[in-house]
Amino acid sequence: MVLDILSALARFYMAYVWIDAGISKIGVPLDVSKTIEGYEIFTPDWSYLLAHIIGPLELAGGLMLLLGIFLRWSGKVSIIVLTLFIIGMLSAWQRGLVIDCGCFDPSAAGEGETNLLVTVARDVAYIAITAFMMWRPFKKFAIYP
Repeated sequence: MVLDILSALARFYMAYVWIDAGISKIGVPLDVSKTIEGYEIFTPDWSYLLAHIIGPLELAGGLMLLLGIFLRWSGKVSIIVLTLFIIGMLSAWQRGLVIDCGCFDPSAAGEGETNLLVTVARDVAYIAITAFMMWRPFKKFAIYP
Protein backbone atom coordinates (compact mmCIF):
# COMPACT_ATOMS: atom_id res chain seq x y z
CA MET A 1 0.00 0.00 0.00
CA VAL A 2 2.79 2.44 0.91
CA LEU A 3 4.66 1.62 -2.30
CA ASP A 4 1.48 2.22 -4.30
CA ILE A 5 1.11 5.66 -2.73
CA LEU A 6 4.77 6.51 -3.36
CA SER A 7 4.51 5.29 -6.93
CA ALA A 8 1.38 7.37 -7.53
CA LEU A 9 3.09 10.43 -6.08
CA ALA A 10 6.14 9.82 -8.28
CA ARG A 11 4.09 9.40 -11.44
CA PHE A 12 1.84 12.39 -10.92
CA TYR A 13 4.66 14.62 -9.64
CA MET A 14 6.81 13.91 -12.70
CA ALA A 15 3.78 14.48 -14.92
CA TYR A 16 3.37 17.88 -13.26
CA VAL A 17 7.08 18.69 -13.73
CA TRP A 18 7.02 17.89 -17.46
CA ILE A 19 3.70 19.62 -18.10
CA ASP A 20 4.83 22.74 -16.24
CA ALA A 21 8.15 22.82 -18.12
CA GLY A 22 6.46 22.24 -21.48
CA ILE A 23 3.73 24.84 -21.06
CA SER A 24 6.29 27.49 -20.12
CA LYS A 25 8.07 26.97 -23.46
CA ILE A 26 5.09 26.87 -25.80
CA GLY A 27 4.45 30.11 -27.63
CA VAL A 28 7.77 31.75 -26.75
CA PRO A 29 10.24 30.22 -29.22
CA LEU A 30 12.49 33.28 -29.26
CA ASP A 31 12.96 33.15 -25.48
CA VAL A 32 13.58 29.40 -25.59
CA SER A 33 15.98 29.79 -28.51
CA LYS A 34 17.90 32.48 -26.60
CA THR A 35 18.17 30.15 -23.60
CA ILE A 36 19.40 27.26 -25.75
CA GLU A 37 21.95 29.52 -27.45
CA GLY A 38 23.29 30.47 -24.00
CA TYR A 39 24.66 26.94 -23.62
CA GLU A 40 26.87 27.55 -26.69
CA ILE A 41 26.31 24.01 -27.96
CA PHE A 42 24.01 24.55 -30.94
CA THR A 43 24.03 27.04 -33.80
CA PRO A 44 21.30 29.70 -33.78
CA ASP A 45 19.40 27.76 -36.47
CA TRP A 46 19.46 24.54 -34.45
CA SER A 47 18.56 26.44 -31.28
CA TYR A 48 15.54 27.93 -33.02
CA LEU A 49 14.47 24.50 -34.31
CA LEU A 50 14.86 22.94 -30.86
CA ALA A 51 12.94 25.86 -29.34
CA HIS A 52 9.90 24.84 -31.38
CA ILE A 53 10.20 21.15 -30.50
CA ILE A 54 11.16 20.96 -26.84
CA GLY A 55 8.03 22.50 -25.25
CA PRO A 56 5.50 20.29 -27.06
CA LEU A 57 7.63 17.20 -26.39
CA GLU A 58 7.85 17.97 -22.67
CA LEU A 59 4.10 18.57 -22.57
CA ALA A 60 3.42 15.31 -24.43
CA GLY A 61 5.67 13.37 -22.04
CA GLY A 62 3.90 14.86 -19.04
CA LEU A 63 0.48 14.06 -20.45
CA MET A 64 1.56 10.48 -21.14
CA LEU A 65 2.59 10.10 -17.49
CA LEU A 66 -0.58 11.79 -16.27
CA LEU A 67 -2.84 9.61 -18.38
CA GLY A 68 -0.80 6.46 -17.81
CA ILE A 69 0.21 5.74 -21.39
CA PHE A 70 3.27 3.47 -21.79
CA LEU A 71 4.50 4.29 -18.28
CA ARG A 72 7.82 2.47 -18.49
CA TRP A 73 8.62 3.80 -21.97
CA SER A 74 7.64 7.30 -20.90
CA GLY A 75 9.96 6.91 -17.94
CA LYS A 76 12.84 5.77 -20.15
CA VAL A 77 12.41 8.75 -22.45
CA SER A 78 12.18 11.02 -19.42
CA ILE A 79 15.48 9.69 -18.04
CA ILE A 80 17.19 10.08 -21.43
CA VAL A 81 16.01 13.69 -21.76
CA LEU A 82 17.01 14.52 -18.18
CA THR A 83 20.44 12.98 -18.81
CA LEU A 84 20.87 15.13 -21.93
CA PHE A 85 19.88 18.22 -19.92
CA ILE A 86 22.42 17.28 -17.24
CA ILE A 87 25.17 16.85 -19.84
CA GLY A 88 24.36 20.28 -21.28
CA MET A 89 24.35 21.95 -17.87
CA LEU A 90 27.60 20.28 -16.78
CA SER A 91 29.17 21.29 -20.08
CA ALA A 92 28.14 24.91 -19.52
CA TRP A 93 29.32 24.83 -15.91
CA GLN A 94 32.67 23.29 -16.86
CA ARG A 95 33.22 26.02 -19.46
CA GLY A 96 32.44 28.70 -16.88
CA LEU A 97 29.27 29.96 -18.56
CA VAL A 98 26.97 32.04 -16.38
CA ILE A 99 23.50 31.28 -17.74
CA ASP A 100 19.93 30.66 -16.75
CA CYS A 101 18.99 27.03 -17.40
CA GLY A 102 15.62 28.01 -18.92
CA CYS A 103 14.02 24.94 -17.40
CA PHE A 104 10.72 26.42 -16.24
CA ASP A 105 10.85 30.08 -17.26
CA PRO A 106 12.62 30.65 -20.57
CA SER A 107 11.62 34.31 -20.55
CA ALA A 108 14.07 34.82 -17.65
CA ALA A 109 17.06 34.07 -19.88
CA GLY A 110 19.64 36.77 -19.54
CA GLU A 111 18.07 38.22 -16.37
CA GLY A 112 20.09 36.11 -13.98
CA GLU A 113 21.99 32.97 -13.52
CA THR A 114 21.06 29.52 -12.37
CA ASN A 115 23.26 27.57 -10.01
CA LEU A 116 23.81 24.83 -12.55
CA LEU A 117 25.11 22.32 -10.01
CA VAL A 118 21.94 22.69 -7.93
CA THR A 119 19.90 22.25 -11.10
CA VAL A 120 21.91 19.13 -11.97
CA ALA A 121 21.24 17.76 -8.47
CA ARG A 122 17.52 18.46 -8.95
CA ASP A 123 17.54 16.60 -12.27
CA VAL A 124 19.37 13.66 -10.68
CA ALA A 125 16.57 13.56 -8.08
CA TYR A 126 14.05 13.60 -10.94
CA ILE A 127 15.86 10.64 -12.50
CA ALA A 128 15.66 8.76 -9.18
CA ILE A 129 11.94 9.51 -8.86
CA THR A 130 11.36 8.39 -12.46
CA ALA A 131 13.40 5.21 -11.96
CA PHE A 132 11.27 4.35 -8.92
CA MET A 133 8.13 5.03 -10.95
CA MET A 134 9.41 2.69 -13.68
CA TRP A 135 10.37 -0.02 -11.21
CA ARG A 136 6.93 0.03 -9.64
CA PRO A 137 4.53 1.83 -11.96
CA PHE A 138 1.26 3.03 -10.49
CA LYS A 139 -1.17 1.50 -12.99
CA LYS A 140 -4.46 2.63 -11.47
CA PHE A 141 -6.10 5.32 -13.55
CA ALA A 142 -3.74 4.37 -16.41
CA ILE A 143 -5.14 4.21 -19.92
CA TYR A 144 -2.45 1.93 -21.32
CA PRO A 145 0.25 1.17 -18.76
